[in-house]
Amino acid sequence: MSYDRSVPPHSYAAEQAVLGALLSKPDLMDAVVDILRAEHFADPAHADIYAAALHLWQGGKPASVVVLSRHFETVGGLEALGGKDYLAQLVGAVPVLRAATVAEQAAHLVDLWHRRQLIEICRSTESEAYGYRVDGSARELHERHEAALFDLAAAGSGAGELRGFGDCGRDALMQWEAAYKRGDGVIGISTGLPSLDRQIGGLRETDLIILAGRPSMGKTALATCIAWNSAAAGHPVGLFSLEMSGGQVAGRIVSAQARVPLIRALRGEISSDEMARLVAAQDALRELPICVDDRAGLTVPAIRAAARRMVRQRGVKLIVIDYLGLIEAVERNGNKAVEVAEITKGLKGLAKDLNVPVLVLSQLSRAVEAREDKRPMLSDLRDSGSIEQDADVVMFVFREQYYLERSEPSRRSGESDEKYNDRYAAWQSRCDEVWNTGEVIVAKQRQGPVGTVRLAYDAPFTRFRELEGG
Repeated sequence: MSYDRSVPPHSYAAEQAVLGALLSKPDLMDAVVDILRAEHFADPAHADIYAAALHLWQGGKPASVVVLSRHFETVGGLEALGGKDYLAQLVGAVPVLRAATVAEQAAHLVDLWHRRQLIEICRSTESEAYGYRVDGSARELHERHEAALFDLAAAGSGAGELRGFGDCGRDALMQWEAAYKRGDGVIGISTGLPSLDRQIGGLRETDLIILAGRPSMGKTALATCIAWNSAAAGHPVGLFSLEMSGGQVAGRIVSAQARVPLIRALRGEISSDEMARLVAAQDALRELPICVDDRAGLTVPAIRAAARRMVRQRGVKLIVIDYLGLIEAVERNGNKAVEVAEITKGLKGLAKDLNVPVLVLSQLSRAVEAREDKRPMLSDLRDSGSIEQDADVVMFVFREQYYLERSEPSRRSGESDEKYNDRYAAWQSRCDEVWNTGEVIVAKQRQGPVGTVRLAYDAPFTRFRELEGG
């Protein structure tokens, strides 16, 4: 193996040993196919040989010297190494290896590839750091560098280790056992709202949870309520606020917990008792494990880099992102649906890679407003069907009170007193039924039923809580 600092790490001898073993005994491909890819070879010709052998193996044909010789006679690529005779040399010069030995050699090649990639990432970062771009910054360079390192680590060694079905079943059994011992039906992190937990079973690791609604429905209020409850239960939360500043988010949480109307707090129209409650709520918030990133215009790689730091440094167990529509696409192509699809795919990957639930807020299209029944449906998700496809859970926040407040009946032309009074009484009765309540509509759930959960909603404090007697 070369240790010359001017030459990236490689081992042509190991590459030749693996290829020679595969050509002499094609069945050994079973031992390396989940470990080794063509790009792991430092020599391009060796990479071509392996790619051709792998293609034949996947088609059920042995990668013999004769078959590969015909292949390279057609496409070329071995001239620099001596042509088709080089294949015979590989077989003749390398003793037949056992499967375990071939797998070890393959793992060694992968390790050398990782080292070459690390060198390339560091060299690229160094080059950009010495340079200067008007449209770039050191922070962006750092995020790209960290994202590249994360991608390299996530790339692993190929198709990944195969797991027995029994091992996978044991994972499920452990989750069920944990829920059984807790006795609350929660798998993962509790939302702090028992009725919602009963419907969705809590926030599960690796799940992408979409919380959507029209403006003023209470999406952020519900998300911050869940974040507070999670942190209070000892599960650190990482909150990405792309719309509001960290101070605005904290202010909403503090006023909700102190039960002091935010608008009055902002105007200073509060009593000494309310001020004391705000201070107490702020002191409680300070002790909670919640960290906030309120930068605007983040991309998924930037969110992923920051989230990894949160998990590594703060032990974060839940990621909350407010909101999907403000996440920037890495590459803008003018097709919003394609951009959103790439973003949701990245967020689902984030949840799996970090093994935490990711709760993402999303807007709904205006189609809701055109219907008589304004309860949201999956088709109302804005910009892309990929949101529904990639999400493990889709929940909608709906407050009928919002619409009733704006639809107080007025007398119609020629309408009698009796009919008008009947319509007004029906409107008033419905207002009484839904006043200070909200609905969380679970429209999709991979591992559970759909349904609707009613919660109390304290409008002055923008706060959700359990519905008394519900």
